[in-house]
Amino acid sequence: MNIAVLADIHANLAAFTAVIADIERWQPDAVIIAGDIINRGPQPRACLELALQLRAERGWHVLRGNHEGYVLSYDHDLTAGRPPQGGKRAWHGPIIWTHQEVVDLVPQIKALPTNMALATRGGAVMVYHASIHHDRDGLLPTHTQLELHAKIDSHAAVFCTAHTHMPFVRRVGETLVVNVGSVGLPFDGDWRAAYARLTLAQSDWQAQIVRVPYDREATLRAARAVMVPACGPIAHIMVREIELARSFLFDFVPVYQERVFAGMMSLDEAVHRFLAEVECAA
Repeated sequence: MNIAVLADIHANLAAFTAVIADIERWQPDAVIIAGDIINRGPQPRACLELALQLRAERGWHVLRGNHEGYVLSYDHDLTAGRPPQGGKRAWHGPIIWTHQEVVDLVPQIKALPTNMALATRGGAVMVYHASIHHDRDGLLPTHTQLELHAKIDSHAAVFCTAHTHMPFVRRVGETLVVNVGSVGLPFDGDWRAAYARLTLAQSDWQAQIVRVPYDREATLRAARAVMVPACGPIAHIMVREIELARSFLFDFVPVYQERVFAGMMSLDEAVHRFLAEVECAA
């Protein structure tokens, strides 16, 4: 039995279509998209529509991740008449724009499951966006065996996760733990799209992380042409993440979020200062 698991597409259509083509050449028995199809990239609607089409026409399984959750939370706040204001609104520019792009598909996003389990003759294959605790509790290659054990369901023969954009394969007790990496926004320094191939040989599961080159320049052109004007200053950081295959928002948020929310500095100033620091560090 062969299973493909992919995640963290992040509205990168060129990367998504490249991975689809690679999966179709392999022809697995099942394909699972483990969330974060939208947000942080320039083509959220096209990616979401394509994922839903693959589910309807080819039986692919589609989960939602924390970035679908952000769009749902914004939709809830908007419906309740309490959208973010001031610095918070500017900060949430990408989420607001993504919501505008997919607003008519919100009911379909809301209906997506957050995790799943496939029963196989080799045991249960469980797929979560992050951990068993919540969809932002990521598993990293630097975690110890004990730390990983606390985040997985040890009854699984295979536990697949994503979220951190850092692929790895580890044995934790009797469970094969696979972080499938990111299709559209890798953070391990390798810009190529990543996904996982699971293979059951006799009763033993094996996993391989596959890297797929794609037209990154097309994604960067779309990001600069669409995201920067539509999403505001924070989109500049997202473009750098695509360029360098590194995480920057994770460092930006704890330093600058409260300052922007409190009106101590504009988001423009915060982004400019942060990117200058990034260039100096490079």
